[in-house]
Amino acid sequence: MPDGYGSQQDYMTVVKASADIRQKAIGLALREAFSSFIEKCEVEIVVFSRMSAFDLAKAIIAKPLILKPLLASCNIAARAIERDLDIKNLDTYSPRLNEDNAKVIAGYIKPFLPAYLELPALSLLDRVWYIDKEIRKTKGNWEHRILEELNRSGTQRFKKRIFEVGKENFELDLATPLKGDIKIGIDVKRIEARRDIHKRCDEIVNKASKLKSAFPNAKFGAVIYYPFIDEHINIQSRLTSTNIDGVVFASESADSIRNAVNLLLSILSKGQL
Repeated sequence: MPDGYGSQQDYMTVVKASADIRQKAIGLALREAFSSFIEKCEVEIVVFSRMSAFDLAKAIIAKPLILKPLLASCNIAARAIERDLDIKNLDTYSPRLNEDNAKVIAGYIKPFLPAYLELPALSLLDRVWYIDKEIRKTKGNWEHRILEELNRSGTQRFKKRIFEVGKENFELDLATPLKGDIKIGIDVKRIEARRDIHKRCDEIVNKASKLKSAFPNAKFGAVIYYPFIDEHINIQSRLTSTNIDGVVFASESADSIRNAVNLLLSILSKGQL
């Protein structure tokens, strides 16, 4: 990496000592906490210390599906692969690797692998990361469902748009028209923890201010996911601004999304849709 910018090796070096200390502490705590329930059993292990990088590459080429649990055991994600190895658009869950890339990756991750790992632990690592990915995908799809409902209920089309204020670019989750001056901009925001309220509300207020700065006649609204229903009024109060024309809340259900979108359209339209 260029001077001053960290590689995965640099980051791992920084945290290794504290991670080693924590691993020992966790091991001791687990043994003490579950002393009455600990049993010894025979389990298959993968002995990485006996492998060469070439052996590891052959295994990855033969069974690409193993790449994710290997990366997970090293605390390495696709971004690190792209940053350090310049291998772009790698799907670590269903990788398509040529032999050269497999060899490069094997050589890269070999120093990060533990001496050995239990086979069930490797498969569990993959399960944990896979579940996390699928949950994040489901949450990301919520915004797409808002867009679909918006385009189904309104008379104009919405899509993501970027606008410029000064020399800085800002992105609207949903905006219409598709080209030209923006007439309506909508921020779609998931707030899933109380501690995130201040930050997310500030982001919405800032986005609204920037939109009105670029397009003074535009309307700005927000669709918010916030599971603490009795606190919705607090968020609405925080979002009281002359730059914000409408705030609605939606859950995961189709009815909630449809009702929220229709309400926001009625607030923002005023002859524009």
